[in-house]
Order: sequence, then structure tokens, then C-alpha cells
Amino acid sequence: MIQTWVADITGLFEKEKYLQYYKLVSEHRKIKADRLQIQADRARSVGVWILYQEMLQTYGVSEQAVFNLSHSGSYVMCSIDDSEMVGRKLGCDLEQMKGVHVNLAKRFFCEEEYGRVLHAADEKEQEDWFYRLWVLKESFLKATRMGMRLDTRSFAFDFDEDGRPYLSKQPEAFAEQFWLHEYRMEGADYKIALCADCDQFAENIKVITL
Repeated sequence: MIQTWVADITGLFEKEKYLQYYKLVSEHRKIKADRLQIQADRARSVGVWILYQEMLQTYGVSEQAVFNLSHSGSYVMCSIDDSEMVGRKLGCDLEQMKGVHVNLAKRFFCEEEYGRVLHAADEKEQEDWFYRLWVLKESFLKATRMGMRLDTRSFAFDFDEDGRPYLSKQPEAFAEQFWLHEYRMEGADYKIALCADCDQFAENIKVITL
């Protein structure tokens, strides 16, 4: 089962609480955080690792378990395959909605995806479509482990009659089946999506505060 947690890290934006958690992470993570210039970025780097460690303990899995991380705004996210299946492909993405970016949609989305954004009924619907498609794109890029080396217009998403996303077009290099899953956080303007080579997603995400 793929388990997903999200954590509110607002408290880590304050230096005192940040340092409490900073002491708990690995030396590698400390070095990574220290390289960041902005305190909020350091907080996200440390916070997402703390979240990952808490999930390892909760589900009793080793660091060999496949996982993926994401963060945006005041939240961090971690998805873990608690089956510890070797070679699992898994990607997750979390994005705070902060206005419409039509030019980015034109640049990175396929024609039909761009059309959903461009021809939305109003600005709010445009924003909703943009971020929904964006996190789906990011989750697939992460699942393939290619990142932005993969052309974002080489794959596309559509939605079934129940509104669930699926890959309507995918690169020949990744012909296996991928499943997609979306979560919502009540009262928060964020979009969340997962992509994996299995459909064993937990029904709900767990939201905590660090």
C-alpha cells in the first residue's frame, strides 16, 4: 500500500523550532538545508525529512522502501510504499495554488491540456485546472525518475466519467501501466497527485503538524 502524509510546517519558519528539528536529521540533510539561503526553504528541507522518518517508524519499514517527497508553501509531503517492493515506481507532488499561469501551461502542457486551462469558465476554474494538471505532470515525471529530462508534452492526461485521471498518451520508453491518484486537503488551497506502477493507494492522506 502506498501511504501518504502531509505536514504543516509553519512552526519551522521560526528559528527556535527549526533548530529543534534540525538537530534530529542526518548530516547529509543538514548540509543540504544549510546550502539554502531562505529560512522557509530550510524549514521545508528539514520538515520533509522529519516527516519521512516518522513514516518509517509508524509503518515499520526500512530506508530501502521506495518513497518520494514534495513540498510547497507551508506544507511538506511524503509517500511511501510500505510493501517495500523492489523497483516500485512512485512519484508525488504537492503544489500551493497561487494564481493562473497560462503561459506555463502553453509551454509545458499538451494541446488538449492547455485547452482545458485556456477555455475554463473563469479564472478560478483556470487556476484549478492548471494546478491539477501540473501536479499530475510532476508526479509522472518523478515516477519515471526522469524529471524534466522527459518532454512534458510527450505524455498527457484525460479524465474518466467519474473525473478520475488517467494517462491518455505516454512515452514509448515507459509503456508499462501507471495509475494516478489525487487527494484533497480541506480548507487548504493545494493540489496533490500521486503516480505509481500499481493502484494500491491509501484511501486517505494523514495530515499532521510539526
